[in-house]
Amino acid sequence: MKIYVRERIKIGEGVRQPRYIILAVQGGDMKVYGHHFRKTELEQMAKDTGADPVYLEPMPEEERGSRNPEEAGH
Repeated sequence: MKIYVRERIKIGEGVRQPRYIILAVQGGDMKVYGHHFRKTELEQMAKDTGADPVYLEPMPEEERGSRNPEEAGH
């Protein structure tokens, strides 16, 4: 089983909030009820279920696209 996670985009340095979000779970039967997780929480879930956490590389900001339609030229 694999747990795919990435760092949250809208979180600043030094902020004491959970930094990761689960994007997908491959294999096994696992239900996730939370939205944001700390790295230690993810590693504990992975250890307890025998899963491998996969930390996805962040997408460069210029490739993410704009959420503001005016900035995107629409």
